[in-house]
Amino acid sequence: MELYLLCAFAFLAGFIDSIVGGGGLVQVPAFFVLYPQLSVPNIIGTNRLASAVGTSVAAWNYSRTVKIPWKTVLYAGIPASVFSYFGATLQSLLPSEVLKPIILILIIAIAIYTYRKKDFGHQEQFNVAPEKVRWWAAGIGATLGFYNGFIGPGTGSLLVFGFVSVIGYSFLSSSAISKIINVVADVSSLIFFLMNKYILFHLALPMMACNVAGSYLGSRMAVLRGNAFIRQVFIVVVAGIVARFAWDVFRH
Repeated sequence: MELYLLCAFAFLAGFIDSIVGGGGLVQVPAFFVLYPQLSVPNIIGTNRLASAVGTSVAAWNYSRTVKIPWKTVLYAGIPASVFSYFGATLQSLLPSEVLKPIILILIIAIAIYTYRKKDFGHQEQFNVAPEKVRWWAAGIGATLGFYNGFIGPGTGSLLVFGFVSVIGYSFLSSSAISKIINVVADVSSLIFFLMNKYILFHLALPMMACNVAGSYLGSRMAVLRGNAFIRQVFIVVVAGIVARFAWDVFRH
């Protein structure tokens, strides 16, 4: 029964994550609740394999139908991988609770801004000069790569918001860019989990199949229904991130 429930959550996580990020908010807590006897590295490593393959499918699905600015992906992806490692290193030295109240306020502000600005991300309207896009992309990748390594939950959603608000991409383009950057960051951390034999394949493989199915369906819906649909899902997911961080901040 635990495995069936875990697979159901993996499908839902893949569906949400493929549209606007934030699937880890569904899949990781469910894993901890259903398998409390497992170690944290076992859960994170096993989950990472399932979600990485699902994210790869979503990225492939987007690349077939959305024009992806590959230079932006390159300039954002490399710093995201590097700074994710630095964030993970710092996380082992400092308590993440120091930053969580600040991040909670930031994410609430993002949710309010996106909700109030009805046309936000519906069309591409660049806020920076074309020759500076790559440098802004590198800054977004570095900042949120570090966040991914240091804290983690909601990185995909924040990447989408960053590319929409800072550079001016549409929600659809931002989702496509974010998926590819997520794949790059996931693969670099996945190598660590594989080398240290933290991945439990008897759980990872069925989770992966369900996550892939959810990712395929979600990315197809995002492409077919467009920016307005992605914006609505984004608001719901960000509300979930707010609830998660509020719980972490106020339970102590």
